[in-house]
Amino acid sequence: MSHYLLALWGLGADTEIINTAHAHDIIIQKPSYESPEAITSDNFSQHLGNERFYTAYRLFFTDAVQSKGVWAVLEEYVFNESANYGASGKGPEMLNRLFDGLLHPMIHAGYGVEFGLPGIVVEGLASAAIYKASASALLPASLWSSTAPPALESITSGLPSALSIGSNTSTQKNVHAFTILARILRDARFDDVENHSTIAIFTQVIEKHGDVLNEYVNQWTFDSSNSGELERKIEELVWANVIIYGIGGWTKGKEFNADFFYMHMVTSVLFLSSLSSGLKPLSQELLLRGYFASSLAWWIGRGHPAFDIEGFFTEDTAFPLPAGPFSPPHNKSLPSATSYKATTPNPWYPILQTAVTIPDDHLPKLHRALAHFGSLYGARAPGQADFADTELPFADKLDGSLFIRVAGLTNQRLLLRPNLEVEGTRFWDRQGFYKA
Repeated sequence: MSHYLLALWGLGADTEIINTAHAHDIIIQKPSYESPEAITSDNFSQHLGNERFYTAYRLFFTDAVQSKGVWAVLEEYVFNESANYGASGKGPEMLNRLFDGLLHPMIHAGYGVEFGLPGIVVEGLASAAIYKASASALLPASLWSSTAPPALESITSGLPSALSIGSNTSTQKNVHAFTILARILRDARFDDVENHSTIAIFTQVIEKHGDVLNEYVNQWTFDSSNSGELERKIEELVWANVIIYGIGGWTKGKEFNADFFYMHMVTSVLFLSSLSSGLKPLSQELLLRGYFASSLAWWIGRGHPAFDIEGFFTEDTAFPLPAGPFSPPHNKSLPSATSYKATTPNPWYPILQTAVTIPDDHLPKLHRALAHFGSLYGARAPGQADFADTELPFADKLDGSLFIRVAGLTNQRLLLRPNLEVEGTRFWDRQGFYKA
C-alpha cells in the first residue's frame, strides 16, 4: 500500500487520486496484531522468519532508529558481519532476508530512505526479519571474510548523511553486468529450469543452481579503489534489469510479455542509489552484489530469455503515442499544427498520466522508475565503448531511448486489457519464458 501511494505522490497525483487509491487497496490489507512477545537484543535471532513477530520487530527497529538513526541501524542490523554470519559461521542472514519476498523488504526500505520517512524504513526492516533466508548460496559468509576495501567515491542523492569520499584509480579490467548476462545465456546448465508461476521458483533456482550462479556473480567486478565505481555499477544494474524486463519481454511479431516478476527488477533497482548513499563502502558493495545475485536468480527462474537488441531497436518506436482522441492543436502549434508533436510533445506525459490513473498498484512504480532512468541516461548515444566492449551481442546498439520504448510497450500491453478487473488479477503477464 505505502509503495503505491508514495509512487503516486512522487508522480504528482493529487489528494483525491491518492485517497481513492488508498480506499481501493485498503480492502486487501491484513489487520495488524500483537506479537507473542517483544523482540530484544537477546532474542532477536530466535523469531526470524516468523510473520507473527512482525509487530515486535517493527517496535524493536523503531526504538533502534530513534536512538541510532537509519544509517547506523542499517549497518548494524543488515550489513554487519554479525547480522549475517558472525564468528560461528551462522547468523541472522539479514541481508539475505532483505532480498527475499521478490525484493519487497528492500523496496519498502528504499521508499523510506528516498522519501525521508524513517517509519517506512523501519517497516522494511521488520518485513525483512519475518522473511526466510532463501538465498544463502548467493550470499555466503565469504563475502564478509575479506578486509574492507579502500574508500570509494559514494553516490549522493540529496539525502542526509550521504558520503563524499575520495579514492584512488585502478587498472583492474572491468567485467560488466552485460558480460555476466551473456555468459549465463551461453551456459546450458540453466536450460532445465522448470515452468513455475509462483514466487517459489526463486528458492528452486537457488537450491539447484546457487553455487554456479554465485560463481558468475563473483566474476562481476566491483573495484572500490576506482573513483566513481559505485555510480557506474549501479548504472550497469539499471540497464541490465531494464533489458531483462523490456527487451527480454519483446519478440518480433508477438505481444509484449510484461512479466510480473521481471517488472519488480525494474522497480527495485531504482532504490540502489538511495540505499547506498549513506552506507560504508564495503556495505555498498555487499548491497550491489547481493542485489545482482537475486536479480539473476529471478531472471533464470522465469526462463532467462535472450535479448534481440538489434531487432528491438529496429522495430520498436522511440516516441510511443497514446491512442487518442486528441483535441485539435493550435493552428500555430510548434513544431507545426500537422505534427504529431503538436498533440504529444513529450511521450512521457501521457504515459505518466496513465500510470497515475489506471488502478493498478504496480504501474506507477514501474513508470516512475523508467522515467527517472530516462532522465539520467536518456541522452546516451549508441556505439559507446563501455557497452560495445562487453560480451553481450549487439550491446553497442543500445541507446537512451530504451526506457521510453519499454514504457510505451508496457502501456501498449495494458491497452489490450482495457476492462481491467482490479479486484482480481492485474494485467501483468505470468506465463514466463520457458523453452518447453
